[in-house]
Amino acid sequence: MKPINSILFVCLGNICRSPLAEGVFRDVWAAREGQRDMLLDSAATSGWEVGSAPDPRSMAVAAHHGIDISGQRARRVTPQDFQRFDLILGMDRSNVADLKALAPAAMRDRVHLFLDFAQGKARDVPDPYYDGPEAFAEVYRMIREASEALATRLVARASDSGQASSTM
Repeated sequence: MKPINSILFVCLGNICRSPLAEGVFRDVWAAREGQRDMLLDSAATSGWEVGSAPDPRSMAVAAHHGIDISGQRARRVTPQDFQRFDLILGMDRSNVADLKALAPAAMRDRVHLFLDFAQGKARDVPDPYYDGPEAFAEVYRMIREASEALATRLVARASDSGQASSTM
């Protein structure tokens, strides 16, 4: 069982959900005592927002919880990402379908729906772009819960004594 040392979070524009997921998971992972370094990043399936900072509402909800994502910039998924990242987590089923279409066949097993992989809940993280601050707060809560579950899962996987796990 290969350890997971790198995770890419992906949404449509890389300005609302995926930068928030990257920042929240980074915060959750850093709080875990003695965990190895983890390469974390976020990207978009579209090129619409490349170079843009995260949405101000994502930055505000992150800052409210003590997380600074203001230095992130949107980028598009590249072919190299499928080799560079052990785990590629789409925020919704459409992102996952786009990622699987882009991924080399041998690497499609790295692509998963974020909430399904983290919590076993086959649910999308909804795009809050056209909604108000309350939608961003709800997306933050979903991402926080999933990030805690994912970190717990990765710690358990790393401490597994090399035996195959049916939970991964």
